[in-house]
Amino acid sequence: MDATVVAIAGDGDDLARRPLVGPTEEIHPYAEPPSPQHPSLEAAAAQPEQQRKPQRVASLDVFRGFTVAMMIVVDDAGGAWPGINHSPWFGVTVADFVMPAFLFIIGVSAALVFKKIPNKTAATKKATVRAIKLFILGVILQGGYIHGRHKLTYGVDLDQIRWLGVLQRIAIGYFLAAISEIWLVNNNLVDSPVSFVKKYFMEWIMALMITVLYVALLFGLYVSNWEFGVKISNSTLSIPSNLVEMKTIHCGIRGSLGPPCNAVGLVDRVLLGENHLYKNPVYKRTKECSINSPDYGPLPLNAPDWCLAPFDPEGLLSTLMAAVTCFVGLHFGHVLIHCKNHSQRMLFWLLASTVLTISAFLLLVLGMPFSKPLYTVSYMLLTAGVSGFLLLLLYYIVDVIHTKKPFILFQWMGMNALIVYVLAACELFPTLIQGFYWRSPENNLVDITESLLQAIFHSKRWGTLAFVLLEVVFWCLAAGFLHMKGVYVKL
Repeated sequence: MDATVVAIAGDGDDLARRPLVGPTEEIHPYAEPPSPQHPSLEAAAAQPEQQRKPQRVASLDVFRGFTVAMMIVVDDAGGAWPGINHSPWFGVTVADFVMPAFLFIIGVSAALVFKKIPNKTAATKKATVRAIKLFILGVILQGGYIHGRHKLTYGVDLDQIRWLGVLQRIAIGYFLAAISEIWLVNNNLVDSPVSFVKKYFMEWIMALMITVLYVALLFGLYVSNWEFGVKISNSTLSIPSNLVEMKTIHCGIRGSLGPPCNAVGLVDRVLLGENHLYKNPVYKRTKECSINSPDYGPLPLNAPDWCLAPFDPEGLLSTLMAAVTCFVGLHFGHVLIHCKNHSQRMLFWLLASTVLTISAFLLLVLGMPFSKPLYTVSYMLLTAGVSGFLLLLLYYIVDVIHTKKPFILFQWMGMNALIVYVLAACELFPTLIQGFYWRSPENNLVDITESLLQAIFHSKRWGTLAFVLLEVVFWCLAAGFLHMKGVYVKL
């Protein structure tokens, strides 16, 4: 995804990877160790600003590649290992930190990409076009047209197409971050903490306004009773049944954060329509809706009707709050730009990450739970803080002490994250490969490899995990091959 991200946010249209932080360029990593021609970040920061050459930040590519790898692991192995899968509603797991990490690195990237803007109108047009292309790609890949692995069919009823999704959320977050960076930042010289605050004050105000609007709608909107349709299957009929049974969810409440009666779902039902929401929401793994909770499973006896209702985990209101994560990333990017040495950058990142994390737990104590489907403020603060700590750690290891070799696979993946996301995370490549089989659709390379590993490990869970890790290594090497050929796929 921000595999997707900086591939998305970058400008530089030539195939050769060029140095970092030109006025219209994306973040690029070191292609080789620092040299007199390419000094380290520390040495570059010590030079006068007018003599400073833009430098590559390898840790950003590593961060991006690591998040893409984690996304593949939690998506493909989460079914076998429910403990790493997304939390059914409240709480957080490993999987719940991945999407915010994408959004966070979008913000860091945008701060560097839009450091200097010769023409605000042209920059706005470029950011808008890029966001639109990403949004459209998301609709194509996640709207239901490609049915995914184990289903050798494709196509979607336009009456049922899903308009929102992961890529669409990234597109919206990137657009808001880019526009704020283009229009809300003044040209003041930053030579003190006060001037730093003055330069970016309006962006902070915008982030605060988005947060206030989200909280006001989440707790202020009245959720009335609502209905949804469930298709009725009848095995006695010789033809499929198109009958729909209407079910009513009784709400009549404000400020509910539970699955059936929250304002996030209300906004999506009103503005997008029930047919265009995600049909397999995460709350189907709650105890109320699955006898195998926290995994999917059959409905328990007397399960509530809302267990069958649609809900979009990347809905409009939650995406509005998710965009604030991009603004947090902007702040980390600004620190990277204006601080003069590694120590200052890491100190400010440490302080910011600590404040975010402590604030998250304070809100939790005050009654706002962590919830990815709702993207609550406490969840945003926690995941942004953890992303900040991760960036700090990777920056120290990769760019300060120059320990790059252990992370080279992630760095390669981060350089071509968009193509990896499209082919791997959206299951486009496995879907194409399994289209070639011997006599039976189950006899394809993808399923045979996974079954073989399960047999070797004498365990479906461990075999699946081994298959997914092998998949990650494969995509790292594929991205490395593209890097060596000088091929970088972006929008």
